[in-house]
Amino acid sequence: MTFFRNLTFFQFPAALAASIRRGLDQGTAECALKPCGALELSSRGFVPSFPADTDGDALPYYLNSDVIVLTVGGEDKILPSSVVNKVLGERLAEIERKEGRKPGGRERKRIKEDIVHELLPKALVKPYRLTGYLDLQRGLVVVDTVSRKQAEEFVSQVRAALGSFPALPINAEVGPRSVLTSYISGNVVDDLSVGDDFTLKDNADAKITSHNANPFGEEVTSYLGDGFQVSRLSLVLNERVEFDMDEDLVVRKFKLLDQALEKLDGEEHEDIVADINARLWLQHAEVGALFEVLVREFKLSPVI
Repeated sequence: MTFFRNLTFFQFPAALAASIRRGLDQGTAECALKPCGALELSSRGFVPSFPADTDGDALPYYLNSDVIVLTVGGEDKILPSSVVNKVLGERLAEIERKEGRKPGGRERKRIKEDIVHELLPKALVKPYRLTGYLDLQRGLVVVDTVSRKQAEEFVSQVRAALGSFPALPINAEVGPRSVLTSYISGNVVDDLSVGDDFTLKDNADAKITSHNANPFGEEVTSYLGDGFQVSRLSLVLNERVEFDMDEDLVVRKFKLLDQALEKLDGEEHEDIVADINARLWLQHAEVGALFEVLVREFKLSPVI
């Protein structure tokens, strides 16, 4: 098991924990992934998160009663529009040659639909996989993606399994740019330290991105004086985790540092189950600590 690389957060009322536990096993079984049908472009459903020898045939993987790992799997047919249009052009040319006429718009549309139906059963299938977990104690969904669309798809699958799941994207009561800008203006808090990767934007969204640069230098100070603010900033939390914080409140490049990983290095695990559980516990603890910092710094509104 590898650690999550990116973190997109949703919140839900923690009071729903008991009903989620009750409904998840049956709901995920009913919403398990089914193979993509011959005339379907895609399919989505739950799949085991871990290998079969971890008892991973159960679709929810319970780290404990409050931390539940889920994986949405899928199949997507690869049918490039260029292929469809090439066949369409050949069909239209044949009709014009044989019948001496050019098909109208409705007929072209019907012919194109027929071509798609002919080609779909022969199209290559691309697998899809997206993992996240529910922290029932915090009322938190954590999805390993930077894509809001993918994260919403994950939440939608959970909602389909439960019938109802009022999870919403995290919402800051203060402007993320103003918080991030304060960090390079000398107001960074004790448990955070500023890295050397950042992006600046002005009100017109003109963008300046710097890597391995001094965020406290005179040039950056000058840009801030001209109205630029920080929209992305690399940070380190308690010397244990480094990450990029974006103005959209998505955590990118999440990485556990040696101080956090040394606990794993000092443990010997009897089997793959123990190893996976140890990694999950460590990830859960560090992500939880990071989320509490986000709640504090960005004044996140709870979902009630």
